[in-house]
Amino acid sequence: MSRPEALTLRQLRSLAAVARGGSLAAAAESLGLTPPAVHAQIRALEGVLGVALLQRRADSAGSSPTPEGEMAIEAGRRIEDILRRLAADLAAQAQGKTGRVVLGAVSTGKYFAPRLVARLREILPEIEVVLRESNRERVLEGLERQELDLAIMGRPPRAPEIEEDILGPHPHGLIAAPEHPLTKLKEVGAEDLLREPIISREQGSGTRLLMARYLDSLADGRGFELIEMGSNESIKQAAMAGLGMAFLSLHTAMEELRQGRLALVRAPGLPLVRQWRLVRPRAAPLSPATARIRAEILAMKGDFLPK
Repeated sequence: MSRPEALTLRQLRSLAAVARGGSLAAAAESLGLTPPAVHAQIRALEGVLGVALLQRRADSAGSSPTPEGEMAIEAGRRIEDILRRLAADLAAQAQGKTGRVVLGAVSTGKYFAPRLVARLREILPEIEVVLRESNRERVLEGLERQELDLAIMGRPPRAPEIEEDILGPHPHGLIAAPEHPLTKLKEVGAEDLLREPIISREQGSGTRLLMARYLDSLADGRGFELIEMGSNESIKQAAMAGLGMAFLSLHTAMEELRQGRLALVRAPGLPLVRQWRLVRPRAAPLSPATARIRAEILAMKGDFLPK
């Protein structure tokens, strides 16, 4: 970079808008500018960085970022994240808080994470605790970009590097409507299991990956019927309607199991018991507020988890 002091957010936003829209015209419309104005911003940014940031697409239908352009866009994202975090921290401080902690949770965690956050706010009212629930991929992205101070999840990621603490057991199993014939058996064989449709989470879900490994170990190369749905609630409703069996975290179905609206399928090797983890990105500085929230969660020894 020849003149880093000349780089501006407007330039980076113009580049990101072209990448999103695929052309100067689309970027200009999204930014409320003219195409020449967007072009001037990007030319100025290329002059600052000393590299080409856009290239014509092979089909000649617009522009796409060069590898250097992708690097600049990612840097812009990180800067935007830092500025948003600064604004949120200042807003919390203006409200009399001594700190702000963003706690992420994978989708399955929504069955206990809100109660955990309520307890934390009661114990440490001077710290603002913000809960963000999403699927595993989005939580990992939040850790990578340091949008999340802490996260509750199951299987630890390969990247980014994290520090982790075990919170408690996380059982997974097969459930179905109480009238499903396999719920009547004391033990279900693999052959019976593989003949039934199984309702599954979407690709990218940690539950889906665990289910696939389990079924593959039983199938021994044979196929099995999957019905894919995008949320735990949809899957439970489908199972109760008799559409098939569902492989889920049992923490998502505790209420329905207690009420008899769903029943366990006693299949080989189930339940699979994994562990809930509290993780934080190793590269991120540990703020005093985050350290206090982390210590408080660990002191609970998992008593906030469904039993």
